[in-house]
Amino acid sequence: MTQAAASTEAWGIADAAAPLRILLSEQAARTVGARIDQVLRGRRWTAVSPPAIDDAGAIDADIAFVSRDVTGLSTKHEVQPATARFYTAMLQAPSLRWVHVHSAGADRPVYVQLRERGVEVSTSSGANAAVVAQTALAGLLALARHFPQLLDAQREKRWAPLIASGLPRDLQGQTATIVGWGPIGQQIGAVLRVLGLRVVVVRQSAQPAGDGLETIAFSNLDEVLPRTDWLVLACPLTAQTRGLIDAHALARLAHGARVINVSRGEVVDEAALIEALRSGKLAGAYLDVFAHEPLPADSPLWDMPNVLATPHSAGFSDGNAARVVEMFLSRLQGWAAVNT
Repeated sequence: MTQAAASTEAWGIADAAAPLRILLSEQAARTVGARIDQVLRGRRWTAVSPPAIDDAGAIDADIAFVSRDVTGLSTKHEVQPATARFYTAMLQAPSLRWVHVHSAGADRPVYVQLRERGVEVSTSSGANAAVVAQTALAGLLALARHFPQLLDAQREKRWAPLIASGLPRDLQGQTATIVGWGPIGQQIGAVLRVLGLRVVVVRQSAQPAGDGLETIAFSNLDEVLPRTDWLVLACPLTAQTRGLIDAHALARLAHGARVINVSRGEVVDEAALIEALRSGKLAGAYLDVFAHEPLPADSPLWDMPNVLATPHSAGFSDGNAARVVEMFLSRLQGWAAVNT
């Protein structure tokens, strides 16, 4: 058996000359179809769409591309009908071997189920890293400069200079502990160092993350929390990071520390976080992710004066879709080079 034939068999495609079946949205088929033609270099392919209604029967596909329009307003916890139909199509496609998703993480239940079935799931990690990093920095700077209270005063048409309510601390010389050292964490760290903060990196291993960067493993996070002014969460959700920031970890933080979370809500014990914010142990938090999304209307986080809450939007930008497409096409090109 040739290498190409072996690879084709591994992908579950019985005949390399048969059209490659790609499950994707109608919008993606229209906008990316011509680029797929170029990447496949004459290899026949066909676009597969999920059934228009739930009971329209199963379909089959070899590859799936989950573009941003597929998930739409769905969250991990509340899935809209159109998104659910696409997810069901993937789960029911017996020949599916590879799924590429627009997000940096793949912790939604559907992707977990697909991986358990042996389907490769690739992500678009890095596509929105700069955007997420910028948003995290905006949240950090807003808290550091007391923007929440200044904006409250603006809405009330009240002149309230900070000199009367407590001056903000200089950022220079403070310590930011960044949990997760992927593309997002690295960009946040680079800017914070320029601003004069000491940066501590927390990641899988204690292998140094770079010159002048104190680096510790997740298992030793406790050691650095008492001297942490800013706890910045930019890690993926894994078995190791789920619940990493619990009541014990929050209690270990320096009094008056602040939390920035642009990772996943499940990394933090949300009830313990709320209590730490209420008690004054934490001076504030910028949160883009939550234990349940959408954030319930009765959550105290909506009304806390020391909290900035955004609806899982830190990574949104008009340039993301194009970057995701380029990542998908690059991976598809690599596959096509072997399977022709």
